[in-house]
Amino acid sequence: MRVEIVTDLVCPWCYIGKRRFDAAVQRLGTDGVTLDLQVSYRAFQLDPRAPVDEPTPVRDAYAAKFGSLDRADKILAEVTQAAAQTGIEFRMQHALRANTMRAHRLLKIVATRAPALVTVTNESVMRAYFSEGRDIGDTATLLACARRAGLGTDLADDESLAAEIASTTPDSISAAIAADFAWNQAHDVTAVPTFVVNEALSIPGARDTDTFVRLLGRIAAQ
Repeated sequence: MRVEIVTDLVCPWCYIGKRRFDAAVQRLGTDGVTLDLQVSYRAFQLDPRAPVDEPTPVRDAYAAKFGSLDRADKILAEVTQAAAQTGIEFRMQHALRANTMRAHRLLKIVATRAPALVTVTNESVMRAYFSEGRDIGDTATLLACARRAGLGTDLADDESLAAEIASTTPDSISAAIAADFAWNQAHDVTAVPTFVVNEALSIPGARDTDTFVRLLGRIAAQ
């Protein structure tokens, strides 16, 4: 079963939805349903115009988008509560608005050099953003996230990896991200998270665990 998760690393529901998806897979396994899963990630940018190397408080960005600080605080409180129910601690009062292109580049690099570490690297970057108040547009932060996820020095030295993450020169990594954007458009993906199973079933949004269990179980049975 091939599951392509269209995601952005500053999307709170992407983090929450992936945890719910993981919980569903675990529950199905406990119930004796074996899933031969191949999970991959498709890049999406919610805020492509976010400046590079100029982090600002996320709270301010939400206020500008939704009209007031009170509205921003309400929305951030809601996602924080939803995250807590999945075992994630959000500290949105410390989160920094960042352009996610470099973070997407890191995930593509890891997918090429150490595919087994893509999911844990994705988690590491999201943890840095949502829980640690770190700037995930900063190459040093992204290097630390990669190392925490297990990317060893035998796969990439810090200097060359940092340069590759920060590069704006057209290369195979930028081409892969552009291909994701084109794929999203071709599959009518306009919001994240979206879980696309075998390029046939599109599951939009951070569905609850029970819904994921039902849908994945039905596909496995077929």
